[in-house]
Amino acid sequence: MTTAHPRSVADLLLDAARHHPDTGIRYCSGGAGAEYQDQTHVQLLDDATHLLDGLRARGLRPGDRVALVLERPRDFLTAFWAAVLGGFVPCPLVPLRGDAERWAAQLAHVTALLDGPLLIAGDDLAAELPAVDGLVAVPLSALQATGEGHRPAAGTPTPYAAAPDDTAVLFLTSGSTGAAKAVMLSHANLLASMAGKNGHHRLGPADTTLNWVSFDHVAALLECHLLPLSTGSRQLHVPAPVILGEPLEFLRLASRHQVTMTFAPNFLIGLLTSAAERLDARGERLDLGRLRHIISGGEAVVCATGEAFLARYAAHGLAPDALWPAFGMTETCAGSVYSRDFPAVDRGREFACLGTPVEGLRLRIAGEDDEALPDGETGELQLAGPMITPGYYNDERATREAFTADGWFRSGDLGRLDDGRLTLVGRSKDSVIVNGVNYFSHDIEAALERLDGVAASYVAAFPLRPAGSDTEQLVIAFHPEVPAGDPGALYRVLIAVRSTVVMHWGFRPALVLPLPAQAFPKTSLGKIQRALMRRRLESGAYAAEQRAVAELTERMLGGHTEPEGRTERILAEIYAELFGTEPAAVSATANFFDLGGTSLDLLRLRAKVSQRLGVAGPEIITLLTAPTVRALAARLSTPEQAAGQAYDPVVPLQTSGGGTPLFCVHPGVGEVLVFANLAQYFTGDRPFYALRARGFGEHEKPFATFEQMVDTYVDAIRARQPHGPYALAGYSFGAAVAFEIAKVLEAAGERVDFLGSFNLPPHIKYRMNELDFPETAANLALFLDLVDRRTARELPGTLRGLPREEQTRRILQLAPAERLAELDLDEERFGTWAELADALTDLGRGYEPGGRVRSMTVFCAVPLRGTKQEWVERELRRWDDFTTGPNRYLDIPGEHYTLMGPRHVAAFQSILRRELDRALAAADADRMGQPA
Repeated sequence: MTTAHPRSVADLLLDAARHHPDTGIRYCSGGAGAEYQDQTHVQLLDDATHLLDGLRARGLRPGDRVALVLERPRDFLTAFWAAVLGGFVPCPLVPLRGDAERWAAQLAHVTALLDGPLLIAGDDLAAELPAVDGLVAVPLSALQATGEGHRPAAGTPTPYAAAPDDTAVLFLTSGSTGAAKAVMLSHANLLASMAGKNGHHRLGPADTTLNWVSFDHVAALLECHLLPLSTGSRQLHVPAPVILGEPLEFLRLASRHQVTMTFAPNFLIGLLTSAAERLDARGERLDLGRLRHIISGGEAVVCATGEAFLARYAAHGLAPDALWPAFGMTETCAGSVYSRDFPAVDRGREFACLGTPVEGLRLRIAGEDDEALPDGETGELQLAGPMITPGYYNDERATREAFTADGWFRSGDLGRLDDGRLTLVGRSKDSVIVNGVNYFSHDIEAALERLDGVAASYVAAFPLRPAGSDTEQLVIAFHPEVPAGDPGALYRVLIAVRSTVVMHWGFRPALVLPLPAQAFPKTSLGKIQRALMRRRLESGAYAAEQRAVAELTERMLGGHTEPEGRTERILAEIYAELFGTEPAAVSATANFFDLGGTSLDLLRLRAKVSQRLGVAGPEIITLLTAPTVRALAARLSTPEQAAGQAYDPVVPLQTSGGGTPLFCVHPGVGEVLVFANLAQYFTGDRPFYALRARGFGEHEKPFATFEQMVDTYVDAIRARQPHGPYALAGYSFGAAVAFEIAKVLEAAGERVDFLGSFNLPPHIKYRMNELDFPETAANLALFLDLVDRRTARELPGTLRGLPREEQTRRILQLAPAERLAELDLDEERFGTWAELADALTDLGRGYEPGGRVRSMTVFCAVPLRGTKQEWVERELRRWDDFTTGPNRYLDIPGEHYTLMGPRHVAAFQSILRRELDRALAAADADRMGQPA
């Protein structure tokens, strides 16, 4: 039974199913042209009730915590409501894909913090969950199957009768730190928030809302789901990559589905404003006449950006007051302060004010003594009201520190009130908001302090917002520990700092600034005063250091060459967008990887080139072998010539530096993208070449024998470097190939001063004989992130006996469409790649190591199976049988598949480069004309 005035959140769904049975949720997996699925409120209730039976069958009781790692909106909402109806307490989590150790640390923290919750994961993620003590996890499909056997009698289900003060949901304060707090939001909090929000929104059954934010974000669940559900509105949910990959799809979706309310942070507003030209160029018309308001929160709204956006889309029917700057926090149930008068009340300001609070919420600006300050004075924003969290789960200290003695919540933001309207002027918390996402300074600093050349306790991460910028930018200041007068060493540390930020957090710092130790102001307790450093930067105190960095960078990149012609200028614009700089700063001859390009950037570059130049996306090998604006423009202007080029296995990933070049042999899949992130750490140090297998080109045939492959690689290496000393290494399968190359070179009288194995023993045929074509194709699909680990394990059994074409077709049917588009993969290309990988595997099936080389360095990571100690002692140390001198065995972090991934590549490159410097000291000195 429900009541006229809901007592718990469960009543919202019951009321929606009863009073608004024909509206509900619309799930769209792609852009405006994609198909969608509708789920009425009645169907949502039925699906949730079904899943609730599965949860109850596992013995869950009211008050038990349920962690949700469900990336598909329909799966998440079904599980969320099943938990709410049962009186359980859901807690959304975001998976940390590609970073097993960090993911394991977060799960361990959540398991302890929430007293051993049940974790529900999508089937793909459930198969990949890291081992964590005490973690109890179950795939969603298993619960659904259990629920099928416990269907209740027909009729309206009776939810658990939660009390208003019972916790309804838990939200983690940050997905980026292992010390995340869990914000408690009660049923009373959420109900008060819904009523207060709609006092501003005025939604009803005729409205449609649009959400593209994942449900671990409080705004997605409360603003974009609970609010429209409470008003009987239709709601549309699309995956974030759809919008972030092509911002115009945001407005196209709003147009097609007649959206009336949605959410867009300032950075997206800026992207949409810039994209309007492309819309106009196509003559494309949108219908935005029903779009009443776009909530813009998460970061400050730049008035110029907001006004330009409204003006640009006025011709498409967008109302002149459709943009609502807003403020909210997890602890305030998301949006709780809205400005409905933008831009009228903000003329002449840089940042928009945030408006007035919802009904029931009180604001005050307080001084250091927590006493309210008069209008117009700046102090800490403090809040009170029925939508404010009671505190943090299992964290009495954090709860106590979050509230004043008289019960007001401390926001950590600095602001002022003018006639009741809130304006934020800064933060007292140490964080940076980039594109609407909050990153904590101490998390970034902790990762950077582990890098060689960065002095511990002398790293500061703080925000900078240049005038007119659509989002905050990150500044990294650090004290370098490098030899005086060695610009190459300093430049490598700059590259390492930048690359680590990119690979950990997915964006580039706007400025990386090496400073002397005395330039870091510290408190008496040794804490760096980041706010003071920001003020000094803004006042020009570090101008000399900024100029020095710019001059060093240009010198290391070989000077500046102006792009010429339309294609080069457009490519320079694309490079500038990728690297966060101005097109005028991009030299036509600067290497993509030297500029900071990563393997992910290659995919972005490919998409942008296709979009902006109207050509088919260039092959990855074209981007790898033509990494400068000038070289790529030449390839694009003569695609037939590029396609007909003779096979050359050597891919130059990094060409600067005077040290002995390093040649790295591909793993068993034949491709070399895995080395792209590693290679950039060698900028200005030594060239980094990767060896790519034959067979990717249109008319290329895979190698017929292991010996043919080795001889081809030897010839290609000697064409680049006629004589030794040589430096060789191989990853996985490539280690055996590198060993054979070294034998050939030494037999020819050449010196091989460095030979490295990245975690592979000499005897590989046993593993190769385990891999038939279905296993190889499934492993390739896993390598390309087309399927999850569990599916990759199960696939071979279902594929054996089928024709190979049917096997590859079935694999691609399981792959996400957006991932296939990102990689430009179709059945033919994937089939060709799988055949090539199988051919390489076949070469390894008969491989038997023999002979000896002088010595090797073996880099030891966690193996695919068994313990690391057993792997080293029983397998890797068998290299001792194939060298005349002693070998070196170096421990490296990570697992076999992750040792060059985002979490470990910085540590791995440091160990690898030190070993190269040791082994190649004499050779490097000879090359550079210096004494050894």
